[in-house]
Amino acid sequence: RYGLEKIKTIGDAYMAASGIPTPRPDHVRAVAEMALAMLDVASSHRDGLGLRIGIDTGPVVAGVIGRRKFIYDLWGDTVNTASRMESHGVPGRIQVTERVVAALADGYVLERRGTVEIKGKGRMQVYRLQGRIEAPGPKATTAT
Repeated sequence: RYGLEKIKTIGDAYMAASGIPTPRPDHVRAVAEMALAMLDVASSHRDGLGLRIGIDTGPVVAGVIGRRKFIYDLWGDTVNTASRMESHGVPGRIQVTERVVAALADGYVLERRGTVEIKGKGRMQVYRLQGRIEAPGPKATTAT
């Protein structure tokens, strides 16, 4: 639905990316929309699934590896940082980096979480993606 590329599942983690293999200008928005939709579905589950979602944006190295069984995979600091956003996040929330905030500044509600000690990265300013800003509808008028 969002045009993302499923990369792999690792245990209970699901890794997806946008803008690969074909670049697209709205790659961060596509990931944000999928993340919001995932939380919406999880929150309606009767057992209250508590998804943790982490997002970062930036350069990656992508390629196919393997000799007998081939897999498409991604590597790089962006992948590691997105993983850390998830693992250091809070269930039921989407934790994002400052680079994501810069890309989503218009149209989304982003809340500063504060600085968090991120394994392998040190202290990082992180944010929570809360939702999208709804476009204002037509103004109601009354006739007298």
